[in-house]
Amino acid sequence: MTFSGAKLALFVGSDLLVILRDEKPDIPYPGYWDLPGGGREGGESPQDCALRETREEVGLIVPPDALIWERSYLRPLGRMWFFAARMPASIQSQVRFGNEGQCWRLMAPDAYLAHPKAIPQFATQLRLYLQDKADKS
Repeated sequence: MTFSGAKLALFVGSDLLVILRDEKPDIPYPGYWDLPGGGREGGESPQDCALRETREEVGLIVPPDALIWERSYLRPLGRMWFFAARMPASIQSQVRFGNEGQCWRLMAPDAYLAHPKAIPQFATQLRLYLQDKADKS
């Protein structure tokens, strides 16, 4: 399957783990709140890409069975994958921030969706996940 990359909406307890992007003018959305994830390496699957990037960016090993939702969508650079996963609030103490971005934090999903510096396509995918979850409740 051809795809460019994958992102993960990682819920730590009831909050979303977000990363403040670097203020580099040569990257998309400098200074915006991002989600773990990034570009595909080699022949990895979308799931493997999202989990590897999460491990590299915040030091968390998210087991594949923690993934509870997935969807692909098209972007100018090709097909992207968006996943949602839930982990217990206690894993917050295990976060080890990597070398991409300025900082990380936990943010209520509604606060992310309303934030003027939420990356638009990720906010859209997060809304789809939350709506899908609400429809199944």
